[in-house]
Amino acid sequence: MEKPALEVQLKTLPNSPGVYQYFDKNGKILYVGKAKNLKKRVTSYFNKKHDSHRIGVMVKKIHEIKHIVVSSETDALLLENNLIKKHQPRFNVMLKDDKTYPWICIKNERFPRVFPTRKLIKDGSEYYGPFTSFKTVNTLLDLIKGLYKLRTCNYDLAEDKIRNGKYKVCLEYHLGNCLGPCEELQSEEEYNSNIEAIRQIVKGNFKDSLQRFRNQMKNHAEKMEFEDAQRIKNKIEVLENYQAKSTVVNPRINNVDVFSIVSDEGYGYVNFLQLSHGAIIRSHTIEMKKKLDESDLELLELAIVEIRQRFSSNSTEIYVPFRVDVGEELKIVVPKLGDKKKIVELSQRNAKYFRQERFKQMKIVDPDRHVNRVMAQMKEDLRLNKEPRHIECFDNSNIQGSNPVAACVVFKNGKPSKKDYRKFNIKTVEGPNDFASMEEVVFRRYRRLLNEGEDLPELIIVDGGKGQLSSGVKALETLGLRGKIAIIGIAKRLEEIFYPGDSIPLYLDKKSESLKIIQQLRNEAHRFGITFHRNKRSKTALNTELESIQGIGEKTVIELLTHFRSLKRVKEASQKELADVVGAAKAAIVFNYYHSQ
Repeated sequence: MEKPALEVQLKTLPNSPGVYQYFDKNGKILYVGKAKNLKKRVTSYFNKKHDSHRIGVMVKKIHEIKHIVVSSETDALLLENNLIKKHQPRFNVMLKDDKTYPWICIKNERFPRVFPTRKLIKDGSEYYGPFTSFKTVNTLLDLIKGLYKLRTCNYDLAEDKIRNGKYKVCLEYHLGNCLGPCEELQSEEEYNSNIEAIRQIVKGNFKDSLQRFRNQMKNHAEKMEFEDAQRIKNKIEVLENYQAKSTVVNPRINNVDVFSIVSDEGYGYVNFLQLSHGAIIRSHTIEMKKKLDESDLELLELAIVEIRQRFSSNSTEIYVPFRVDVGEELKIVVPKLGDKKKIVELSQRNAKYFRQERFKQMKIVDPDRHVNRVMAQMKEDLRLNKEPRHIECFDNSNIQGSNPVAACVVFKNGKPSKKDYRKFNIKTVEGPNDFASMEEVVFRRYRRLLNEGEDLPELIIVDGGKGQLSSGVKALETLGLRGKIAIIGIAKRLEEIFYPGDSIPLYLDKKSESLKIIQQLRNEAHRFGITFHRNKRSKTALNTELESIQGIGEKTVIELLTHFRSLKRVKEASQKELADVVGAAKAAIVFNYYHSQ
């Protein structure tokens, strides 16, 4: 311990739950944290070497420690959250998106109005929400307006004023949107029963309104009032249609909050779903910027407290993907199967979708941050020792065994560096031998870079499976580069990624940025190699037997030979395999040409 004053502060910390704050020598707050045991937690920062560089930097800056003892872990969570929002310490997770949200207000007045608002006025009015967008609010209000006729005027409809005839019905009455309570044409009892039904709809409970409308429809039908019965039936259909779209799980799942998280090296994304009677009445995702390599558990616990505060949630049960500690009064459920599991998975999909959208936005708004994030993600996904800022990808092209060539494309910071692309004529290999050709071009490429003192890549990708990968590894071994440059192979069919000495391939998420960049590299190498190959061959070399087939042109020939590598393999291919490359119509022409013979 280098700071004597800190030693004293650490020794006097209690073994109680609470919140601790770190300050630098200028009295500026660095970090706020919570702990079940203040002494144990705070001391741990000073008793070990930290894997995270940022934690090490923070610990060196700590000049003073303050703490607040609280009665429970729940109080610690709430206090931590409030202090972070108030002081925004440099090393704390940054909670984004603290805007105001719309509510649906049922005004505290005689014949209450129902309208959207961003302002909460403490006048006894009821507020439902907040909702995450005005689109949701307007959809609900349009539904309500179609089902119930409510006043929109702001008259004071006191009983004596109505009785004295102070007001006259307006255009809304004549349009059929209001039943005229201002002239006592609608009773307060009937109006309030509509308001009660609206309360239930806003809460996600459609059962009472549906039953009420069905009873009304039945009464009209019994009285032979078929037009009125049809009008009520239309309302039932509108309500049932809305309910069908909003009900996602078992209607018995009521008053439940659902939370899930996805994260990458710099950010966490926490999705929140609120369920009422099996319907999602609220969905929201927040982005949390990591500062000290916080775990998913830490981020999720912080987010649960923040979101429940922000949306004034009073649910007593929450569903989460893993066990969290956010207070004894909440029932924590980690679903394993059934409807509850499905709703957690839905929440996770929402979080993933939000993250993908942020990626797209980041490319435009902050390209440097996007590149840094993608590189860090590739390092993690591909199990590399360092970020692959410089990647090179090799592909062989020896269609029909003629004019064998190879291509090397270069990506820097995830983007093509076309000035660094290289073409190779295969010199030492006779006939179509992909493995030997790969060994030759990898050897030639890196022998030259070594001789010229050029920078070597962090990652080499060879287009092909285990055989091509082994050839590339052999070339690196000859040059003494084995272990100094990471090398992987990507097989075409299933996007399998192979590692040297490992027979089991890695499968990346089909939507991951890492796989997209690898596919882009492979496709670019393929395109570059084929262009070189095409340019190298004369027009007569293109006049293959395939081109003599009526209905098959040069482009189709190139596609077939590029994929199948030889005319023999094209002849042996099934119609489905041909269709996967050139489409069903042209596949049928080629297949019938050979198999009818």
